[in-house]
Amino acid sequence: MMHRALVNAALGSALLALACGPALAQAQGQADFPTRPITIVVPFPAGGTADLLCRYAAEKASAGLGQQVVIENRPGGAGGRIGMEQVMRATPDGYTLLCSTQLSYSITHLVFTKAAFDPRPLEPISVLATYPLIILVKKSLPVNTMAEFIAYAKANDGKVNYGNQGVANTGHLLGELMTMKGGFKMTPVFYRGSQPAINDLLAGTIDMVPDYLLANKGNIDAGNIKFLAVAQDQRLKDYPNVPTLSETMPGVTSITWMAVSAPPGTPKAITQKISDAIGKGFKEPDMQARILKLEATPLGSTPEGMRKLIQESLDIWGPVAQAAKISVD
Repeated sequence: MMHRALVNAALGSALLALACGPALAQAQGQADFPTRPITIVVPFPAGGTADLLCRYAAEKASAGLGQQVVIENRPGGAGGRIGMEQVMRATPDGYTLLCSTQLSYSITHLVFTKAAFDPRPLEPISVLATYPLIILVKKSLPVNTMAEFIAYAKANDGKVNYGNQGVANTGHLLGELMTMKGGFKMTPVFYRGSQPAINDLLAGTIDMVPDYLLANKGNIDAGNIKFLAVAQDQRLKDYPNVPTLSETMPGVTSITWMAVSAPPGTPKAITQKISDAIGKGFKEPDMQARILKLEATPLGSTPEGMRKLIQESLDIWGPVAQAAKISVD
């Protein structure tokens, strides 16, 4: 009897070890993370505010985690779909991450109706920084304020056109929101990114472009284009005489952000560890100064903070996308 009891106890211990082994190994792996380089996929070309913020995140994550973090630019596909799908299919171990814009996380599932492309299962890590759109018009347009622009658009209903960065991008959505709130019509002109739209604005072939400040400061300061409004709640420090869009159109704002996420199913212990490294790095004075030079506001949020901002973006832009019947094939 004693021998049988000892055998049963030994068998029980062996079975328990077999059952717990994978869980213990997984927990150990998460505790040791990372043990090799991490790749952050950016679904846009190199250069510009969005790409720079992702590179800053890689720099600070590398410093905080003690492993190399490299950027892989994978532009292509509407809305950066190629790079996003690469991350969604990646092993959920924290070694392949995504750095993309707010709309990638919030309304993609609404506008990619035919393709059934849904990034919502991605695991939030950190929102890096926020930055507003600004309203730019061609130099020859006979307006100098947003009130004058709205009056001009109403007097030329449907004849005013506005360039944007592509279907369902921030400039497109803001243009649609302005027409809904202002009671006038504009014709959208779609481009592959901001620069071709700005080139046509400078040439005078389109009337207005909602875009970002950093890439346009030179032309604004030189008087080549008119800067009518900033789409956030506060005026910009460097342009205190330029009003906010909501001063003319109450409640109309457009503040975008860049954020890092992980493939669906990535353990919370890993996403939190990466988030902590980015958050700590983005609070350092030197990094805050570098981000402010991009005309952006540093954040470095928690995963929970990112989930909140995703929901806020969906609440604002989901109804606009649906009302304007915006879809991407």
